[in-house]
Amino acid sequence: MGDERDLCTDCLCQIPWARLAEMPDNAVEQRLSGYHVQAAASLLIFRKGNIGQTIIHQIKYHGNLRLAHTYGRLLGNELKQSGRFNDIDGIVPVPLHFLRRIKRGYNQSEQIAQAVAEVLQCPVLTHNLYRKRYTATQTHKNRTERHKNMQNVFAVRHPEQLSGKHILLLDDVITTGATTTSCFLALSQIPNLRVSIASLAVTQ
Repeated sequence: MGDERDLCTDCLCQIPWARLAEMPDNAVEQRLSGYHVQAAASLLIFRKGNIGQTIIHQIKYHGNLRLAHTYGRLLGNELKQSGRFNDIDGIVPVPLHFLRRIKRGYNQSEQIAQAVAEVLQCPVLTHNLYRKRYTATQTHKNRTERHKNMQNVFAVRHPEQLSGKHILLLDDVITTGATTTSCFLALSQIPNLRVSIASLAVTQ
């Protein structure tokens, strides 16, 4: 469970667990259908007004990194116990543009990734996949606008360092999958790379 320093007991009872890690062809994998993803999972359901949204917003906009680490470890445990993510060589958090990182002070996906990595006992790889350009926030865009906004945004600096490996691409929340698939397309140019995907939350 979570930590009562962050959420009250009543809130903990309302946490909308997704429970997807052990399920092949789950809701996240179906959202990413058409891409050769090894496995995918999310810990929480994100819906407007629910505790899943509160957790993500606390991490993303209010600097609650303790929540990122608490729920990152829970995500890591679910992935580990599923047996579907046990040969991960490294975790690649979805990168922020450097201007947004400076403004926010941290990358929330990287914070979550660090906690997941502690459980899976693998490194966090932060200096290879990067954003080539700054993009407007996705918050108020529809599905088509989100995918258009994220076209050709990411690139890889040293593909040879990832060739032949199995990485876990990690985001804070998957909505339409626009950001995740844009990252995947950049990574898919690397020979013999296998990609699994995880997020702390997924929208219904």
